[in-house]
Amino acid sequence: MTFLYIDYLFLGDYVDRGQHSLETITLLLALKIEYPHNIHLIRGNHEATDINSLFGFRTECIERMGEQDRIWAWHRINRLFNWFPLAALMEKKVICMHGGIGHSINHVEQIENLQRPITMETGAIVLMDLLWSDPTENDSVEGLRPNARGPGLVTFGLIVRAHECVMDGFERFAQGHLITLFSATNYCGTTNNTGAILVFGRDLVVAPKLIHPLPPAFHSPETSPERHIEDTWMQEINANRPAMPTRGRPQVANDRGSLAWI
Repeated sequence: MTFLYIDYLFLGDYVDRGQHSLETITLLLALKIEYPHNIHLIRGNHEATDINSLFGFRTECIERMGEQDRIWAWHRINRLFNWFPLAALMEKKVICMHGGIGHSINHVEQIENLQRPITMETGAIVLMDLLWSDPTENDSVEGLRPNARGPGLVTFGLIVRAHECVMDGFERFAQGHLITLFSATNYCGTTNNTGAILVFGRDLVVAPKLIHPLPPAFHSPETSPERHIEDTWMQEINANRPAMPTRGRPQVANDRGSLAWI
């Protein structure tokens, strides 16, 4: 089995990224139980009640589960999210988290010493830095800068992280020392972006693997009324969802800042 000799690290946001959040988190938890030493799940900013109650997961539980189980399941899964690690360190050389770093983080030991379970209320400053930060738009910008997502958030460099939809599935910053990774294809059915995973060899050489979005289904909602009914709640959420800023594809093919040079 491939799980016995390969480690899989997932960077968060297991819910709120489409209409199958329940299947996604259930599958990942089942894999973690079956292969506890090979499956690693770190927390994203949507693994929090205040976020996934607004962006779809709570609604999905209500719409898809029975009367007795819907809110119970949502609460139980969110309690589990509070136990998730907030970062991962690979060979003491590559640090990975969902968002980035910020004003409150100066050493890896600060993350290691965090006591779990941890909620957004009890660990607000560190969690906001780790789960919400973004890289700068330009590699020439150094240090911490204000972030348009909200007050107190910053931009950063030198990490492998997720958190932003990038159109080609992954994108490099800071002369290759920082990579944004986004594996959800066609984000919430609206973006038509490619997804990606990163494969790290034993020598930490990175090999990106692209996941292309599926072509549109041949049937229409008119010819598939059951699918139409099931998708209605997700369509309503997407209609009111704040737009996620997507990073564009590189414009110059031979630009050393483009994906071709990773």
